[in-house]
Amino acid sequence: MSPTERPRAAATNAPAPAAEKVAAALRLSTTRLARRLRTEAEIGLTPSLLSALAVVHVHGPLTLGALADLEGIAPPTVTKIVGKLQDQDLVERLHDAADRRVCRVVTTAAGEDLLARSRARKTAWLAARLESLPADDLAVLQRAAEIVDDVLAADRSPRVDAQGGAP
Repeated sequence: MSPTERPRAAATNAPAPAAEKVAAALRLSTTRLARRLRTEAEIGLTPSLLSALAVVHVHGPLTLGALADLEGIAPPTVTKIVGKLQDQDLVERLHDAADRRVCRVVTTAAGEDLLARSRARKTAWLAARLESLPADDLAVLQRAAEIVDDVLAADRSPRVDAQGGAP
């Protein structure tokens, strides 16, 4: 076996590993990868600020309550996070014309640019490490990503309605 080759799993007739063993290995690997990708982003935001900015970008405009629900954090915490993002001109609060008590949060052009730069840096870093893998390993990783997405999608519930409000 050459230094670049890794041992492969046994033939398909081997018993599948227990779900708990796979879960532990997958948790550890994804945690390490997420940590490393955060360091590669080099954007100067904490993980909670970056997460909230990304959620606003994908799901916005959102009410503060809807953002708190999607992030799984308390409303006072989301108010502080949005304030910090607003101070950096990454999000903007838009007041509802029909009800001035309601405001929705949207990403600004600066917020969208920061997210795009962050994603590009992280993707480039990971792609540089994956490009030396054999095509069959890349296919396995692609399929694994699809499976993880499917598992996560099965756990999601519609927590935000079409108007950006929590149900």
